[in-house]
Parts: sequence; C-alpha cells; structure tokens
Amino acid sequence: MADPRAPEAPVLLAILADGMGGHQAGEVAAELAVTMVEAFVLEHGDSLSPPSLLFEALRHASQVIYEQAQRNPDQTGMGATCACAWIQKGRLYIANVGDSRVYLIRRGQPQRLSVDHTWVQEALDNGWITREEALHHPQAHMIRQFLGSATPPEVDLRLRLSAQESDLQARANQGLHLNPGDFVLLCSDGLSDLVNDEEMAHLLNLHPMEQAAKILVDLANQRGGHDNITLILIGIP
Repeated sequence: MADPRAPEAPVLLAILADGMGGHQAGEVAAELAVTMVEAFVLEHGDSLSPPSLLFEALRHASQVIYEQAQRNPDQTGMGATCACAWIQKGRLYIANVGDSRVYLIRRGQPQRLSVDHTWVQEALDNGWITREEALHHPQAHMIRQFLGSATPPEVDLRLRLSAQESDLQARANQGLHLNPGDFVLLCSDGLSDLVNDEEMAHLLNLHPMEQAAKILVDLANQRGGHDNITLILIGIP
C-alpha cells in the first residue's frame, strides 16, 4: 500500500454515491455521479484547490444527472446522495450532499465528519427533537439536498470535529492531518442506519481492514438490510 503521507504519493480520491428513484433510475444516477465527479476532477484537478474542486465537481454531476432525467421520462426524479474524500500528502478534504457519510476512526474513537442533509438533522441542530427521538423518527430519510435536483445542491464543505463548532470553523478544518493508524470510512445510509458509530469503530479495531469491511456489511444485513449497503474504507499506513 502506498503511503499517502509521502510527498511523492498520488492523490487518493474516494467517491461514494447512493441512488434515489424508481426502477433502475437510482442506479443510473449513482453511476453518473461517480463518473462525472471523476471526470471533472481529472480535467480540472490542477487548477482548483481540493475543496473548490470537490464543490464544483458535485455541482457538475448534479446538473448532468438532472439533464439526463429531463431527456428520459423513465428516469424522471432520479437522484443520488454523494460523499467524497480527497487525501493528498496526508491531508484530508471532504464534501457531501445528502445522507451518505464520512467518518474518521482515530485511536478507536469514531468521529462523524460530514453533516447529513435531512429534516431530522436540521431538527436536531435547531433543538426541535432529541437524539433519542431522531433514532426512529418517521421523517428520518427526508433528504433536503441531493444530486440531480432542479436547483444546484448546497454542496457541504464542513469537516466537523466537534458539535460545538460553527460552520465557519468546520469548513476551516479542511486539510485535516491524518495520522498513521487512522481510518477514513465513507458509507451509505444502508450501513449507518443499522450499525452505530461506536460499533463501526469497535469492529475496525478488532479485525483487519478487509475483514472488518465485510463484517460491517454482514451485520447490517443481519439487522434487516433494508437499503443499499455500500462503504469505502481507507487505512492510513
């Protein structure tokens, strides 16, 4: 495994998309999201900072998905959530739209870096509901932002290290230094709905990385597996 902290190491870009929409439209949207973000990064990677690049790439992908849905009636309304992680010279940059998440697991402790774009998250942030009420709230999956919407999504560049941080402070965390032994985990809500943050960290500490990834998926399936379960796991040597 190449050491992403080394000066000569290549950039690592991870893109996770979770489709929305009937029939196969969600799958089409998710595939388009990954393809378009990757293509935009390859074309513009030398001209923008990592946060700006991810922001523009996700906006571009959203527009492509929306335009394709307009041209194909059977894909009307399709969309995707998306989470991205960019690692360059040992620094982490993230961006997300929707409720796919980015975590940092450091010294056995989980830290959810991204912020969900859901009604429930907004209600939590505003103190309208408690965390206990949020766990089984009927509007838990009412997504506020997604790729493929008619208006450009609000791509989130907050990298949240503390619930007490302001949005400005969270965005200033971009370029977070990664340490040897850290894990960066991207996942769809199919995993995070059924396996909590502490369980994810515990299994990563208990098992080799590849085995832990399989166990996480198996555990979510054992608990119902009612949605697509996708994850990307990055280990820092």
